[in-house]
Amino acid sequence: MKVHILDDWFDTLRGLPCFDLLADHKVTVWTDHEPDPAALATRLADAEAVVLFRERTKVTRDLLARLPKLRLISQRGVWPHVDVEACTEAGVLLCSNKGADGANYAAAELTFALILAAMRQLPEQMASAKAGQWQVGVGRTLRGRRLGLYGYGRIGRVVADYARAFGMEVVWWASDAGRDRARAAGETVAPSRAAFFADSDIVSLHLRLTPETRGIVTAEDLAAMGPRSVLVNTSRAGLIAPGALLAGLDAGRPGMAAVDVFDSEPLTDPADPLLAHPKLIATPHIGFVTEDEFDKQFADIFAQVNAYAEGAPIHMVNPSVYGR
Repeated sequence: MKVHILDDWFDTLRGLPCFDLLADHKVTVWTDHEPDPAALATRLADAEAVVLFRERTKVTRDLLARLPKLRLISQRGVWPHVDVEACTEAGVLLCSNKGADGANYAAAELTFALILAAMRQLPEQMASAKAGQWQVGVGRTLRGRRLGLYGYGRIGRVVADYARAFGMEVVWWASDAGRDRARAAGETVAPSRAAFFADSDIVSLHLRLTPETRGIVTAEDLAAMGPRSVLVNTSRAGLIAPGALLAGLDAGRPGMAAVDVFDSEPLTDPADPLLAHPKLIATPHIGFVTEDEFDKQFADIFAQVNAYAEGAPIHMVNPSVYGR
């Protein structure tokens, strides 16, 4: 098959063991991002299969209409960036291993790195030292502080383990089913949503972005947080109601935020009000950006390509397409 891989910005995949899975295919790797649908369609004119790099490129009805040879889109995780209805109408099968085994340890590690960065003022202290000004302020110790984890899933549970190793208290909030699972596992669940946000020194979000969770963290939730609290988001920006984080930081609740995700990505405007906010620590969506995590995730994605080529597709999102 003619397979095109999009948005491999640092040309990483060709050097990983998983790339051998595509040995029987004609593979084209694109190492930049093309936002224009017409220009992207020109690139993909001969593509029979497209491999998506997480959510870096949106698959729209307009794009699909320009790709008559396309038969398969292979990716991993959820698909808010893919118009599944348009895929089905165009006869394009979407395969995505949403329920892949194992936690994303890379994302959990970055979450805790951001917690440490915020509490110990690492960006400010590093900049001050580089400028020859030595110390710039006084940080706070994690031990004895409360970490609130929103979303009782695999990544959140790994972050909880890290927090306990630092001597932190861990409390949870989640859906009704998630809170039930947490209680069954012997975890501490906050007595109420309001108490969860109000009483946590740090709140970290670990939810999948779905229609049900979009905007689930409201302006009222953030307003309940303390003036010295920290909000951490390495999941998806859309979990927070539009504009609520910027407004909250302007109001001083939360007192600080450390995020890896933004509403519009890649975000390259240094004057963006949220990115430039003095109370925001930012990383450019690198939670999953490690060689180890790439190899694990793309082994799944490339296996889906091979399964389709062999006539036995797996992890089909719109199975009615197959066999037309």
